[in-house]
Amino acid sequence: MARVAVVGTGVIGAGWAAHFLAHGLDVAAADPAPGAEERLRADVAAHWPAVSRLGLAPGASPDRLTFTADPAAAAAGADFVQENGPEREDLKQALFAELDAAARPGVPLASSTSGLAATAIARGCARHPERVLVAHPFNPAHLIPLVEVVPGERTDEETTLRALALYTATGKKPIRLRQELPGHVANRLQAALWREAYSLVDRGVATVRDIDTAVAHGPGLRWALLGPLANQHLSGGPGGLAHVLEHLGPPTEAWWRDLGDPSLTPALVAKLVAGVEEELAGLPHDELVARRDALLHLLLTAKADSDLP
Repeated sequence: MARVAVVGTGVIGAGWAAHFLAHGLDVAAADPAPGAEERLRADVAAHWPAVSRLGLAPGASPDRLTFTADPAAAAAGADFVQENGPEREDLKQALFAELDAAARPGVPLASSTSGLAATAIARGCARHPERVLVAHPFNPAHLIPLVEVVPGERTDEETTLRALALYTATGKKPIRLRQELPGHVANRLQAALWREAYSLVDRGVATVRDIDTAVAHGPGLRWALLGPLANQHLSGGPGGLAHVLEHLGPPTEAWWRDLGDPSLTPALVAKLVAGVEEELAGLPHDELVARRDALLHLLLTAKADSDLP
């Protein structure tokens, strides 16, 4: 594949554009919003130092970015389409109808949706619904390697394999889901953690700062190196996960039964927002992002040099 269409150029679309450009591909971007081209080019320029530090493919250049307001025009000449439109099923279906009509047969149409199903999105495609799938990245998409690839009921195997191959070839770490679920896998895992975090704040057990400190300076450090299940295996010593589940399984089940079930009431929302604002102490958004991305680059570089799974 030599040319990728990036349809929708907000935060996620701009991250995809920078990622594909950094890996030596031509990117045809499309977004009908006023001022979209200027914002996209500024975002790609802002991302370029970070992707450059990770390593550029031969021929990689922001100059290989073209722009049109018409999604169909971008899709018409592409070998792969990465869509990043609004998170509404009706709008996705209408947009994919356009992309399906414009793209050459066999060109995969991938949606970055964080929670919708490929099966539902593909209902808008009269020609080739079998080439529609979900490929959900994580923000910042130009740095975070994970992509969740989720075929729909009518997605053919060749489309799925081509998507997995493209993401792998451009340095991503794709996983393939065997079932469609709202929120896919990683967002569901995050939602489970947020649910208990919100409950703890709501119950007055811990502050927002306490919870962020507990994760960022505790299990979050391990999770960045190995996933939660592999880390749990290590905590069992020579007996591994089997030993952990034998001895800590019953207490864990008791903890599950005690987990909270909060509702996002106006009072809880206000408490969470105020807690984050207090924790960050007025640190400007752009500065916080820059600090996060600098540390993320160091971590990604170290992980690339290791042989951990």
